[in-house]
This record gives sequence, C-alpha cells and structure tokens, in this order.
Amino acid sequence: MDQALLDLYNEKILELAAKVERTKRLDHPDATVSKESSLCGSRITLDLVMREGRVADFGQTVKACALGAAASSLMAKLVIGKTFAELRKLRDDMRAMLEGSGASPAAPFEDFKILTPVVPWKSRHGSVMLVFEAVAEAAALAEKK
Repeated sequence: MDQALLDLYNEKILELAAKVERTKRLDHPDATVSKESSLCGSRITLDLVMREGRVADFGQTVKACALGAAASSLMAKLVIGKTFAELRKLRDDMRAMLEGSGASPAAPFEDFKILTPVVPWKSRHGSVMLVFEAVAEAAALAEKK
C-alpha cells in the first residue's frame, strides 16, 4: 500500500473511527444540525444543549468514512464545556489547516492534529469538516435561543 495512504489511515485514526462516542441522540436539544458531504456521502446529525454559554450535552449519529468518524470521535471527547466562540474558532482553524494555510488547532483542541495527514487529500476534506461545520452551526443556533 502507498505510504501516503498508510499515513492517512493510520492506527490512531482507525482506532478513533471505531470508537465514536456520544452516539445517542438527545431528547430535548437546544439545536439539531444535519450535514452531508456531497462528494462522498458521509453524513452527521448532531444535537447540542448549551447552558450558560457552554456545551452541556452532545449527541450524534455518524455515517461517515474513517476520517469523518475519527473527527466526530474526537469532537465527542472534547466538545463538553466549550463555548460558541471556541467551536467557531476550531472550525476555522481546521479549515485553514486542511487548506494548508494554517497550523493544527491549539489547546484545548490539539488532539485534532491527528488529522494532518488529510491535508493533501482534498477529496477527504468534506467528510472531515462535517462535524466542525455542524457543531459550530448548532452552537450558533442554540445561542440564539
């Protein structure tokens, strides 16, 4: 197998993809957002509860490739307690990283650097970005309530 593909689908990414957490949808979310990648068909639907400007609860259903699932897995581990501004910045930082115009996200989101092998694979960017776009949109919707 090509080394670039081995780097892309490395052991850590595959491990994260196999163990997506918070896969139970929420009964009374403040916001629900669904996103789909038109290129690959990956889909995510997530529910978010915000309290005092921070994420209090999070649930998701993920039907995505290993890369999208890995991003969703990390998000589930890191999203609780984050503000809308932090989630918007995370989305923007991930987009810049994937486009090659920025570094991987800083603390408290440094774990997303595991996705840097995706940078040269533009066809995979959409699946990876689904969870970041959905979380930022859901947080914005929840804040308006």
